[in-house]
Amino acid sequence: MATRTENERKFSNWEELSNGKRRYWRDVEGRRGRWLRYVKIVDANETTLSFMQEIYDHTGALVEIHEKFPADKGHRRVEGN
Repeated sequence: MATRTENERKFSNWEELSNGKRRYWRDVEGRRGRWLRYVKIVDANETTLSFMQEIYDHTGALVEIHEKFPADKGHRRVEGN
């Protein structure tokens, strides 16, 4: 389990959510104009509740989500894309 300091160092952005939860994220450039966002949600003790990849196209529209934790659900296309 990562500490708050480790999460803040690894993820360049974060926000406080309700009930002491936090949402961390960082963006990574991909190929062909795409980019992805790693998103990690933790509780007040920094225990990971969910982890996913959000994949965006060259216009910035969300096109796929890959939920990795708590269960790997594979890639799921976002409706309308």
